[in-house]
Amino acid sequence: MAFGLGLLNGLKYTATRVFKTYVGDFKHLGRRYDDKLFKERQSVKGSGIFTVQYPEEKLPVPENFRVVPFLVYEPALDENGKPLIDPATGKEMIGKQKCTACGICSKVCPPQCIWIVRALTPEGKPKPQPAEFYIDIDICMNCGSCAEFCPFDSIKMDHVYELANYERHVSHIYDIGVLSKPASYHAKIHPTDWAAEEAERAAKEAKKK
Repeated sequence: MAFGLGLLNGLKYTATRVFKTYVGDFKHLGRRYDDKLFKERQSVKGSGIFTVQYPEEKLPVPENFRVVPFLVYEPALDENGKPLIDPATGKEMIGKQKCTACGICSKVCPPQCIWIVRALTPEGKPKPQPAEFYIDIDICMNCGSCAEFCPFDSIKMDHVYELANYERHVSHIYDIGVLSKPASYHAKIHPTDWAAEEAERAAKEAKKK
């Protein structure tokens, strides 16, 4: 008899959760969960079934979450020091790529999914910047070794995980145009990392002075 009661208690707990879910749905009937309600529902204060209604609802990813790497660039600035916006793409215009095409990321990459072509001067001498940079996202194992070993903090791990489409042989090989994202984007998704790098950079500048 005790065994049967334990089973009923378990079913009671499940039924209570289901009931609380409908109570919450009726409470917010006629309006979708906004960010505040969504965070409350997913927190310890929430009740009911905690199913996320993806893709309408998405859980925020942790700061150290990593998917495909991206290249960090410093934006071009106007006379007031504000980033110039490309009207065609709506993105900040590239002022300077942090990447120097040193090739360390390519060398330490376990599945060898990174290809780099170094830029050349008009005289044919190598320049410290990439002319071409490719990552095959189907081969990339998202390990983060490239970002960890980059000596110039020019390659970071992205948070964008919705990468599926109906073609893989061209669209899944990201070039330098797709991979390049402004430093402000890096600061937004990796605030702790960015703050530490800025503090280290400021300390080095102060030491030089």
